Amino acid sequence: MSVGTSGAPGAQAGEHVAHACDPNDLPDGLVVADEQGRVIRYNTAAERITGIPAAEALGQRLEKALPLEDLEGRRWWQLTDPYGGLAIRTRQPERNLLLPGGREVLVSARYVRGGPTGPVQRLVVCLRDTEARRRTERSHAELIATVAHELRSPLTSVKGFTATLLAKWERFTDDQKRLMLETVDADADRVTRLIAELLDISRIDSGRLEVRRQPVDIGAAVGRHIQAYVAAGQTADRFLLRVEQPLPQLWADPDKIDQVLSNLLENAVRHGEGTVTIDVTPAASPREGEDTGTSVTVSDEGPGIPEESMNRVFTRFWRGSKRGGTGLGLYIVKGIVEAHGGAITVGRAPGGGAEFRFTLPVAAPAYLT
Repeated sequence: MSVGTSGAPGAQAGEHVAHACDPNDLPDGLVVADEQGRVIRYNTAAERITGIPAAEALGQRLEKALPLEDLEGRRWWQLTDPYGGLAIRTRQPERNLLLPGGREVLVSARYVRGGPTGPVQRLVVCLRDTEARRRTERSHAELIATVAHELRSPLTSVKGFTATLLAKWERFTDDQKRLMLETVDADADRVTRLIAELLDISRIDSGRLEVRRQPVDIGAAVGRHIQAYVAAGQTADRFLLRVEQPLPQLWADPDKIDQVLSNLLENAVRHGEGTVTIDVTPAASPREGEDTGTSVTVSDEGPGIPEESMNRVFTRFWRGSKRGGTGLGLYIVKGIVEAHGGAITVGRAPGGGAEFRFTLPVAAPAYLT
């Protein structure tokens, strides 16, 4: 067996690849010990991750060059005994271990034997920094904390009103009962939206966001959202919809496109000022091999987004200068657009406000092309 190009131990077939690859080009730390347990290879990534120079490690016994301990303080190489332990063992799965000073590192190992139960000829150790995993764990913790915080308020309201109604039903007038039930209904809708956001993020992060394509009239979809805002009290002249004809027929998931439009228009209405302009135009497809696509641009005349924040707009928890909401909407928008094979950008509108532009490939089914 041999060292593969990924930095992890490879199969025997990887021997030629290993010779062709410089270990210092590997992104993961690579440490190789010979049949005597002495370090014969120690790449640049291993130096960076451990803080131990290769010059100090090469030629040393593995347990001295790489003095690892588990989280209970036990010396790792004595505990696992790769050279004298179980003769059929071929690997150690990745686990979190500690270097001197408490520095954490992710370690996996492969035992290269001369035969199924032969002596260890080489021990190949792969090292990875824990920072990426820590960032992921912090992100998940922030997500849980944010959603829990956002759920607490509507659930407290629902519990309070339902408990009051159950305890004192006869004391309230029909109008008072209706007002409380309408509040409960609105808060239940808010909880439903938060749970839907959480599920969307889970699917986006795992690459499992399903797109159910069918013909979508994007201009009509935008018109429905505008009508809903007008019915809710916004003035009709707050919105300007311009649709350039002819548009190519768009095949997309109508529910998810509604979700994108809802988020972008809400962002413009809540955080922007002046007229909200929506332009729907034909465009070059963002996907290679397709000629046509459909572009939707939503812009306002507000203060816009600071230049230094542009690259963070589509990240989790970005809320801009105004608080409120989970800060997950634009992250979900980007995930939905990209799941359709599209692209989304943010910039400054001609009127000075924010301008969001997403482009979707036509994505017509093969039997229609």
